[in-house]
Amino acid sequence: MCNFTESAIKEKELNYQLDEKDKEILKVLQHSARLTNKELAARVHLSTTPTYERVKRLERTGFIKQYATILDSQKLNKGFAVFCSVKLRHLNSERALAFCEMVKKIPEVTECYNISGRFDYMLRIQSPDMHYYQQFLLNVLGRHDNISSLESTFVMEEVKHEYSVSV
Repeated sequence: MCNFTESAIKEKELNYQLDEKDKEILKVLQHSARLTNKELAARVHLSTTPTYERVKRLERTGFIKQYATILDSQKLNKGFAVFCSVKLRHLNSERALAFCEMVKKIPEVTECYNISGRFDYMLRIQSPDMHYYQQFLLNVLGRHDNISSLESTFVMEEVKHEYSVSV
């Protein structure tokens, strides 16, 4: 009979430390998430059952947040990228939450960061062109009454855009 209670098992998983095989699995999955378990096992030199169990544990413990397909923004006519710095008029938890909830609902905003410095937030916005972005500022962001100022930085060329995290 097992000596662990359910809460002890959960506690152990919360404190789970990656070993070298886990790191190897994460590296492979970051670049090839569509591999079958059998293909993944072959690449990391494990049998299929331990590989499957490790991947499930990495998912449960939050090391793997989700699986995604990376789309080409140019081909989808969303290749005009803008970083928009946002300063709120009044910064308190209620107003910050309202701003964040609004931003989460806007499909053009692909990233949002709470930052330090002159501005409070940094948004990455994908749009088809400058005219669309101008209308977006006027009709979407401009409608939020707690925005004090905006500063737009236009991406001229994407030199590096990694989705992976160094493991």
